[in-house]
Amino acid sequence: MKGSSVVPSITDVLKKISDDKALTIFNSIAVSDGHRDIHLREMNLSTKQYYHRLSGLMDAGLIRRDNGKYSLTLIGKIVYDAHLKIGKALSYYWKLKAIESIEMSSPGAGLSKEELTQLINALIDNHFIKDFLIKDFLIKESLLYTLEDYQQRLNKIHLLIS
Repeated sequence: MKGSSVVPSITDVLKKISDDKALTIFNSIAVSDGHRDIHLREMNLSTKQYYHRLSGLMDAGLIRRDNGKYSLTLIGKIVYDAHLKIGKALSYYWKLKAIESIEMSSPGAGLSKEELTQLINALIDNHFIKDFLIKDFLIKESLLYTLEDYQQRLNKIHLLIS
């Protein structure tokens, strides 16, 4: 994957950040804005191991080096944002499992929009996750209607989200 003309795959990117120490380096670069040195001793890394991981992050197109300072590329910033969202979702893991379990417990009957909204509001305090869950529910619900009804519901979803 060496070389700037090669487009990294999703697998390449995920492999590079799946190593805990590489992810720590990636996160440190993201929050440091290139102004903080990463202490190798704290990470239990040799200089060679550290630069090997940096090289992998660069090969994956996640970081770049300018004037001796490392920073995230635009792709790196998007991957970092997705990483934060995944982390936030995982912090709600058991609450999300509970909502899913309740939603699946009564096949055919299901929860009304109001009941689901109340449940989500009671369990989830993160707006990104709330909006995602409600949007997902409304999309599932809208699949049961005709194309005309579907368009009307999409307009309602856009009003709810904005």
